[in-house]
Amino acid sequence: MTSTGEGPSATGSSSISANTSQISLADQFARSTEEEIQFALDEIRNENDKLEKETGILTKYLKRVDPKDIQTQIKGLEASPVQQDVVRVHKRRSRSRTGSTERLLKLTTEQKCDIAQREHDELREEINKFKHETEKILDTYRATREEAEIRLAEMKKSSYEFNRDIVLGAKNLRTGRVVAERVTRYFEDKMRSRKALIEKLRLKNSTLKVQKKKLQLQLKQKEEMGEVLHEVDFKQLRIENNQYLEKIDERNQELLKLKHSSGNTLQVLNTYKKKLNNLTMESNRLKLEISQRNELLTKIDKETELVEKEREKAESINANLRRQLQDYIVPEVLDYVQVRADLYELTKTMKTWERKVDIAQMELQKYQKQWLMMREHNRTVNPWATMEQHAAL
Repeated sequence: MTSTGEGPSATGSSSISANTSQISLADQFARSTEEEIQFALDEIRNENDKLEKETGILTKYLKRVDPKDIQTQIKGLEASPVQQDVVRVHKRRSRSRTGSTERLLKLTTEQKCDIAQREHDELREEINKFKHETEKILDTYRATREEAEIRLAEMKKSSYEFNRDIVLGAKNLRTGRVVAERVTRYFEDKMRSRKALIEKLRLKNSTLKVQKKKLQLQLKQKEEMGEVLHEVDFKQLRIENNQYLEKIDERNQELLKLKHSSGNTLQVLNTYKKKLNNLTMESNRLKLEISQRNELLTKIDKETELVEKEREKAESINANLRRQLQDYIVPEVLDYVQVRADLYELTKTMKTWERKVDIAQMELQKYQKQWLMMREHNRTVNPWATMEQHAAL
């Protein structure tokens, strides 16, 4: 960052040094190669860019700071080196246009840092101010958008209700026209509901105004009592907020670990539930099979008792037959022949009588048919006699 000053001696010395520097630079350029010249040119360009930035920052600082204010501060307080240099620079800049009395003045590194820090703080304040303004504008736009969305939803609802109650519901089925009384009643109800809403919002607005006055009064009392929060308090609150955020992150990590362990536990529990379900089904199947086997065993026991009784009965019959067999006396051969002859004669007599019975049955059927035919003939010839017979019966 540079500025100008006065003095004829300084002008002469500066012109001589400028001539000698130009001669030395010409000698250097003559002796240097193209790469060295390009490198030196890049360095000069970088230095010029740096000086342009520093000059721009100093220009902004000088435009923002009024020299009258600086002079009053110098009179009342000890002026800082930066302010003194700025005053000198400003005074000398007003007279730097003479051309013959120019002298370069440079700021120290501390002064440059001080000016850059002040410009940085000023730029930060402007950014914060712009940020607050843009946030207000965004809040206004959000509120406008929300209001428009609410209005649109209300209009859609009103349109739906009007179509439902008036366009479709208020038509006369006979004429097909809308009944005027229902339309009038609909708009009267709407106006009544609007008035009720206006009254409700008015009461709410008055309540909010009262709350606002109370809060303003409390804020004024706190300002008078010195209880207003300062920047240090906000920093302390910010530090505490960061600490609480770190604690919340730790708790969230612990919660994630617990959720992970809970998920693993739930998976193990589901596995054991499936195993328990399979074992329960197997147990029920085995119980059913055991009950069936018990029923079968009971049935087998009953059948065994029956078989045992039949065996005892067969043994008793067998014993009786054995006793009869032991007591049996074989007859003589002639007696056996005589019995067989009697059996043959009896069988022959039985067959003869059976044949006679068959013949008699055939004769009986024949006579029954003849009797039936005679009765039918008599009924057709003399029906009155038949009726008398029935009457007598």
